[in-house]
Amino acid sequence: MSFQNILVPTDGSEYTKAAVKKAMELAKLSGGKVTALYVLDQTILTNMPMDTAVMNVYNTLEKEGKEAVDYVRDLGAEQGVEVTISVKEGTPVKVILDESANYDIIVMGTLGRTGMSKLLMGSVAERVVRASQCPVLVVRAEDSAN
Repeated sequence: MSFQNILVPTDGSEYTKAAVKKAMELAKLSGGKVTALYVLDQTILTNMPMDTAVMNVYNTLEKEGKEAVDYVRDLGAEQGVEVTISVKEGTPVKVILDESANYDIIVMGTLGRTGMSKLLMGSVAERVVRASQCPVLVVRAEDSAN
């Protein structure tokens, strides 16, 4: 099996940076290319009152997304790996699964922040593994053993 098209969902956290590094290694070995996917999570927005707070959250998420995919792009440039950027709106699990048919492999971390959202987001990797149309490599962050 050839891994030419590699999808890396990222939220910019340490949990996904380990996966990004692993995806770069795989791309270099296979001569493949990496797509960095950031999902602007609409579920966060739908649970909030519609006012300026929502726009602030949206802008914060957009900024986080830009930083997350820029990290992948910069690492790719450093290592000579072609990187495509993809930013989509929706729920992370659904967007990743919808994209899975277009890739040879998904390399992902346990998308995670802290506290409650870490509990909720930790299941993203699990749900993707169960329903993905392509193989999934889940990479634990170096510091996740602590």
